Amino acid sequence: MTKRVAVIGCGPSGLTAVKCCLDEGLDPVCFEQSEDLGGLWRFTEEVEDGRSSIYRSVVTNTSKEMMCYTDFPFPEDFPTYLHNTKVLEYLRMYADHFDLLKYIRFKTKVCCVRRHADFRTTGQWDVVTETDRKQELNVFDAVLVCSGHHFDVNLPLESFPGINNFKGLCCHSREYKTPKGYEGKRVLVIGLGNSAADIAVEIGHTAAKVFLSTRHGSWVLTRISNGGNPIDMMLSTRFQFWVMDQLPVAVALSLNNKKMNEWFNHANYGLQPQDRSSRREPIVNDLLPSLILSGAVRVKPCVTEFGEASVSFEDGTWEEVDMVIFATGYIVSYGYLQETDLQDDVSKLSLYKNVFATSLEKSTLAFIGLTRPLGAILPTAEMQARWATRVFKGLVHLPSKSAMEHYIRKSIDKRAKWFGKEKSRILLSDFIPYMDELAMEIGAKPSLSLFLKDFKLAREVFFGPCTPYQYRLTGPGSWKGAKQAILTQWERTLKPMRTRVVLEVPRTTPRWCYFMVFGILTVTLGALVNCKSLKSLF
Repeated sequence: MTKRVAVIGCGPSGLTAVKCCLDEGLDPVCFEQSEDLGGLWRFTEEVEDGRSSIYRSVVTNTSKEMMCYTDFPFPEDFPTYLHNTKVLEYLRMYADHFDLLKYIRFKTKVCCVRRHADFRTTGQWDVVTETDRKQELNVFDAVLVCSGHHFDVNLPLESFPGINNFKGLCCHSREYKTPKGYEGKRVLVIGLGNSAADIAVEIGHTAAKVFLSTRHGSWVLTRISNGGNPIDMMLSTRFQFWVMDQLPVAVALSLNNKKMNEWFNHANYGLQPQDRSSRREPIVNDLLPSLILSGAVRVKPCVTEFGEASVSFEDGTWEEVDMVIFATGYIVSYGYLQETDLQDDVSKLSLYKNVFATSLEKSTLAFIGLTRPLGAILPTAEMQARWATRVFKGLVHLPSKSAMEHYIRKSIDKRAKWFGKEKSRILLSDFIPYMDELAMEIGAKPSLSLFLKDFKLAREVFFGPCTPYQYRLTGPGSWKGAKQAILTQWERTLKPMRTRVVLEVPRTTPRWCYFMVFGILTVTLGALVNCKSLKSLF
């Protein structure tokens, strides 16, 4: 009998979850509260309850080749970095191509998810939904939670003395849509994530003054790397991650800090992270340093007190302010989960590889998209769903509860070495290691033997960007087009920019890279199978 799976949410995570269910012969039913697909990437003029909200100008921080689903490249004529309308168009194309829409029930709210009466035996779930004010109860064999976590705002007003005396306008960044209404105003943006930087820059062009308040600082990257290539394609290579993994943590962090300062000296701009002994998630913004240089945006330390029309900062200065935007993030919550052990703060949840809760007797509920990879979320969510659906199908089995909890403790310690122990970093992970971990669970991680079978492809997989297609080269769900997609990824990256034909300079990999890998392979040839550090490359 085919297992029925409830998929909650029809954003990027929910869409790929439906497809992964179909790939494994499961029967998915996707519940979407709103009237359309797209989740975070579907812009609306008004903020909708229970749904993520974006501003009109949002452009991706990851390039199209790094953020696509593993078996569905973006069209070659799409820009390298995409406006939100292009991402939504891609998601519609994905849904049409794989015929997913017939499995989605729009305008249907999930009210309650709770264990079925005989859960310990069957692992089934009772799912209560509401459509047109009518509630319905259905029993499902498994549940995929794909509803995102960018709608329950974190607005810690109690942390700001005097905020009740402030006479100006206050809002959360979730409510921001366009710079209209901020012209000529003195605006304070509190926070320094991607949204805070984007909003400060956009408002900065027409506002009288923009102050950007940050407690810890942040590294800022541009989308454009050396030679004009997308920075994520240049940084996210297996070779670079392997080299960094071999170095002592202190040395690797020092090199990372140096790399982050290549574009500009963050200390001179007031942006340098307070704690440089661990890696921080960088923000991507091409214009912020320029607006700081021109005085349109002024970086300030954290706020200490509000007056009626002014704000004091930790450095003792006061500034007159008309409007405040709190870009203070979100609280991860799933109110429809009626299990007390799943309603805790996410930092307290015991999640095996950020997907399966160890508190459940049966592994029939999985969180998809509940992670913060230093990379693209679309392929990450897809890999999570590929793994989860194979677990539901019984083709892959999880370790014992004690083994999973041991793994979680080790991963927390490892994450703390790299990212620090702050609660806000609990979901951070490096893109390639995390994707490789999940791929190993289903047998889809590229093999080292690729060097012996197809050197040209192996060279691109090892030295080139770790694009998602690599996880369709082998194993279940392998895709015949994966090799060609990898070998032509730079063509799709550069084509939309080549609107004026000029003499092309060939892109080459530095020769020293080849000499190094040949030396490594030669010296370790006899012990290749047992060499743990080299096996981690693939």
